[in-house]
Amino acid sequence: MGAVAEPAIKVEDLWWKYEGRKDWALKGVNLTIERGEFVGIVGPNESGKTTLVMAMNGLIPNNYRGVMKGRVVSVGMDTREHTTAEIARRVGFVFSDPESQFLTMTVEEELAFGLENMGLPVEEIRDRIRWAMEITRLDEEFLEKPPYELSGGQKQRVAIAAVLAMKPDVIILDEPTSMLDPIGKSEVFDVLVQLRRSYNATIIVVEHRLEDIAYLADKMILLYYGEVLRVAPPREFFDNIPFLLKHYVYPPEIMIAVHRLREEGLYDGPIPLRFEEGVKIIEEVLRA
Repeated sequence: MGAVAEPAIKVEDLWWKYEGRKDWALKGVNLTIERGEFVGIVGPNESGKTTLVMAMNGLIPNNYRGVMKGRVVSVGMDTREHTTAEIARRVGFVFSDPESQFLTMTVEEELAFGLENMGLPVEEIRDRIRWAMEITRLDEEFLEKPPYELSGGQKQRVAIAAVLAMKPDVIILDEPTSMLDPIGKSEVFDVLVQLRRSYNATIIVVEHRLEDIAYLADKMILLYYGEVLRVAPPREFFDNIPFLLKHYVYPPEIMIAVHRLREEGLYDGPIPLRFEEGVKIIEEVLRA
């Protein structure tokens, strides 16, 4: 028998409290995220979602002051024993505000920055940039533009491409659409769909737009004021709509509509993950 592959992320009894704060931001979190999984993390505001993903890539405890108990092992590295720079090569992080990540004057320089710091040959840097731009659907005309002149969706795609070009084992996106208009949000989720198809990495997304993340994810995690309340595949995760609503997680309206049909005894199947699937269920009930 071959050796069992270690998980991408292992969180063991993790507690975290920011310096100067009375309450714990994370309270005894235990999680295992396997390699290649696409994971959605949801929960109400102030539930510790950003804190949790920053702990996964080593920003906590390395870049923030506070008290930590337990441990996080990311792609085999204990985050207490490795620097943020070491972890960042294997665990890429995309913030909700892409401008907070930009360090250079053109898109091309931005995409090359991390690769140059890795000491890669020029030709490999060019190849990786082309590859990352293809997945994120960025045209070559963007290369000479300053990142700050792009639209919100384009900026976020550049931020994703810059991380992707480093070919990390794990990509974490912390509310990547929270600052975008509908067009920008659509652009970013198109990229996530492409990543899901084309890039065999572990992808972790903190997101409020459940209608977009539900059908992409292998696993959903509900974080509620520092505690993990539910971990399940999407079909199972969304099956208990009242539980989610009780904890301030609001599923798409189409899911709620089908749930009401189940309550009324008109439907006994699974909750739909896609809008089109839900519409079909409702139409079939109306025709019955």
